[in-house]
Amino acid sequence: MVRDMMPSFELLQPARLADALSLLDRRGNEIWKMAGGNDSLDWFKDRVKRPKAVMDLGALTELKGIRETADGIEIGALTTLAEISTNPLIRNKYKVLADAAGRVASPQIRNASSLGGNVSQDARCWYYRSGLNCYRAGGNTCFADTPAGQNREHAIFDASRCIAVSPSDTAPALVVLEAKMVIKTAKAERVIDAEKFFIGPAVDITHMTVLKPNELLTAIRIPAKWAGAKFYFEKVADRNTWDFALVNVASALKVNNGTIEAARVACGGVSCTPRFIKVVEEVVKGGKQDDETGSLAGKTAVHGARPVNFNQFKVPLMESLVKRAIRDAV
Repeated sequence: MVRDMMPSFELLQPARLADALSLLDRRGNEIWKMAGGNDSLDWFKDRVKRPKAVMDLGALTELKGIRETADGIEIGALTTLAEISTNPLIRNKYKVLADAAGRVASPQIRNASSLGGNVSQDARCWYYRSGLNCYRAGGNTCFADTPAGQNREHAIFDASRCIAVSPSDTAPALVVLEAKMVIKTAKAERVIDAEKFFIGPAVDITHMTVLKPNELLTAIRIPAKWAGAKFYFEKVADRNTWDFALVNVASALKVNNGTIEAARVACGGVSCTPRFIKVVEEVVKGGKQDDETGSLAGKTAVHGARPVNFNQFKVPLMESLVKRAIRDAV
């Protein structure tokens, strides 16, 4: 189903944020918003997506850069993953995000891809991206969730017709940091928790985030609450570069004299959204940061998992990653 030529479309290249928002207000339903373009161009070349117009956001300098604020930091949505992974402020205070950004794809892609684009990707399921008429594409079948379906990379939690997973490496890190997503239209602004920015098929099977056609993710705000905490990020993939995670994990811990006072853990690659595991915080709070507490966290995290034909391995893998995310956070 892969073809060599992209269908034609109108190219829009606004130079100011106000112009971009005005265009989205008038023509949002027919515009595809493109940041770095690494994901977008695949969609166009395969001819699965056929937008009437594509808005190239690359000239919007207002959406780039990392700024320290009175209550943390604000990262422009078009800030590259490479910049985030090497920024001294982020590495010093919010290292889990720097580590997550540094594990996305390859160096070449990180230099072109943005944080906003990474968290706004559509599902990576090959049945959906090949143009098959699955549930997510408006049909009445999940081709991955069949006896012969190829579902090694798919969800083990929260499946509702579609079993595709969230493909973002940075999303779990933003969730554990309690980041806020700043979303604007031509007329208003809303700020939403990172945990609620991502939505599963039970809410809306045609979208992975809450973004509406006339809206633009403009910034990500990270509060100072977790600055300087103990962090951990690990990604397991078939290859060390370029590949998407089979499972990844991010954690943030506050530890006092060896005792865990607070913790947040989230995993990617196991659910249609980054899976924030609230129960882990409850079982580790007051415990020691050691192997025993980590093991308890891992076992608790995988409770209720429902693997499909070829992804049973994700259950022990996730258990091990969560264990290390508690035991080895530094």
